Amino acid sequence: MNRIDFEPEPGIHETAIIHRRAELGEDVSVGPYSVVGPSVQLGDGCCVHNQVTIEGTTIVGPNCEFFPGAVIGARPQDLKYRGEPTRVEIGTGNVFREMVTVHPGTAGGGSVTRIGDGNHFLVGVHVAHDCHVGSNCVLANHTQLAGHVKVEDYVTFGGQSGVHHFVTIGRHAMVGGLTRVPADVPPFMIYVAARTHGRVRFVNGVGLKRRGFTDEQIANIKNAWLRLYSRRARLGGRAIRQIAEEMLAEDGQDANVRYLCEFILRSAGHGRHGRYLESLRPDNPGAPRSPADGAPRDKQAT
Repeated sequence: MNRIDFEPEPGIHETAIIHRRAELGEDVSVGPYSVVGPSVQLGDGCCVHNQVTIEGTTIVGPNCEFFPGAVIGARPQDLKYRGEPTRVEIGTGNVFREMVTVHPGTAGGGSVTRIGDGNHFLVGVHVAHDCHVGSNCVLANHTQLAGHVKVEDYVTFGGQSGVHHFVTIGRHAMVGGLTRVPADVPPFMIYVAARTHGRVRFVNGVGLKRRGFTDEQIANIKNAWLRLYSRRARLGGRAIRQIAEEMLAEDGQDANVRYLCEFILRSAGHGRHGRYLESLRPDNPGAPRSPADGAPRDKQAT
């Protein structure tokens, strides 16, 4: 019985199919029965295991790893897509485990799905068209991102969580497993499943500590949570938006707390159903002419 090594070394396995127009950097490995399309660019040191498909206009930075069954760059699951040129852009040092799917953008959403650096997409994760994922995020098994979702840096998802179209997940947030996310999730918070919809549970203190936040910074964010989301705050009869406005008006407010309050006001003040990005849809007559970073612009946007 012949023994073979399925851990690819730099080089192309004889059964891999690499289009002649594909661009591969130095020390790239492509394993058995994998397919790399004509408009694909793989950066230096990328590792493509066996039975991976990378197609479409897909640009991958250095040192990314793709495990068996991953499909990157296939036609988006948007019925409005008519074959217009769109793309996937992937940064440095990302890991795509088994059966991960990433779809390119659409003309109505900016034409690009963009992924930053150092992310881990675990088994069965789906990143739909026009999503923007920041850096250093972990998406546990079977996390599902619908179209036009924005995930900021250092976000962690528990397994089998599902995110609605046009939702924004704030930086350093944690989404619990089996959680439905129908609206924007504020930064620094733990968001978990509740009876009818998700809710903010508490501050992601452990995650913030691991990422170098000081005790004072964490304490300031926890005090903000008490004022905004605690049971006492809910029973006080005042809207979160009003409390956030008062906190922003206070002198010497912590920069992280200011960002939290600005995030809340943006979602509450402009977002339909608490989804700020939905207010920027090109088919929304009230959409701003110059949307915030990462938001869809118009059908010709790139």
